[in-house]
Order: sequence, then C-alpha cells, then structure tokens
Amino acid sequence: MTDSKPAELQAEATRKMALQALEDLKAEDIVVLDVRDVASFTDYMIFASGNSSRHVGAIAAAVVETAKAAGRPALGVEGEEVGEWILVDLGDAVVHVMLPDVRRYYELEKLWGEELAQG
Repeated sequence: MTDSKPAELQAEATRKMALQALEDLKAEDIVVLDVRDVASFTDYMIFASGNSSRHVGAIAAAVVETAKAAGRPALGVEGEEVGEWILVDLGDAVVHVMLPDVRRYYELEKLWGEELAQG
C-alpha cells in the first residue's frame, strides 16, 4: 500500500498557489471543486471570472507564471487566443478563467456538482 500523503500535500499546495494567483489579479467569483473522488485526471477544478477578455488573459497568465516560479510549470493552456475562457492545466488542479457570460452559459460547476464546492 502506497502512502498518498505526499500527493495530497502537493495537490493542496497547487490549489493554494492557484488561488493566490487568482486573488492577486482580482479574479471574481472563485469556486473550488474537490473532484478527487469523481475524476482521475485532477484533484481540483477551480473556476474564476474576469471582467473582460484582457482581464481573463491576465489572470490566466498570472496562474501560469506563479506555477512556473514554483517549479510546477503548467501542463497546458487552452483558449488564450480568444480570451473568453482560458483553461490552465496544472496537473493537480485545472483552472478555468472565464468571462461571466461564458461561465453562466456553460455552468460547469453545476455539471460537476455544486456539492463538491469547498468553502
């Protein structure tokens, strides 16, 4: 039996790092879903809104730069060209930065289950 504590600590550190980057760039309506029991590809889904395409891009760039500075470069970034919805894959956490209208349209938090939200 393997000890999962180091992996849990790393996932928690990634979550905190992403949240700090989001808060530093004034991301709005931040929601964290703990998906460890329902997804095999990540531990946390993090959703945040920006008030313009430029703000969404800046928030996502801050998440990428913060991860890189911490020695955990993003595994992938999608959506930078348009800036309405940018996904940053950090492995242990997947960060979605969206315009409010796009976020309301897709309702990903509801798709995953609002009961997974962390307070």
